[in-house]
Amino acid sequence: MTRFTIALAATLFAAAPAFAADNADSRSFTRDGVTYVYTSTPKGDAQILEGVAKPGNQSFRLVVRNGWVDGNAAGTRVSFRVPKVTKVQVAAR
Repeated sequence: MTRFTIALAATLFAAAPAFAADNADSRSFTRDGVTYVYTSTPKGDAQILEGVAKPGNQSFRLVVRNGWVDGNAAGTRVSFRVPKVTKVQVAAR
């Protein structure tokens, strides 16, 4: 469960600004062989991320508000700051 929680948190919040869009459409990505399918829904001053990790059908619900993430992932309570986004510079030829 801990590996799931860490992988989920690291992956979902690596690009935190992407969650600012008002879009409740289902999104998905795969990391370390686990596919995460989720929706991102605005609610007041918060962004709600709800979904499931496959295989295993482990559900998660995260609330992003004021630079903090709170919620449950695979039955485990989580709370952490939204990671700072660092710019990656790619060399051009």
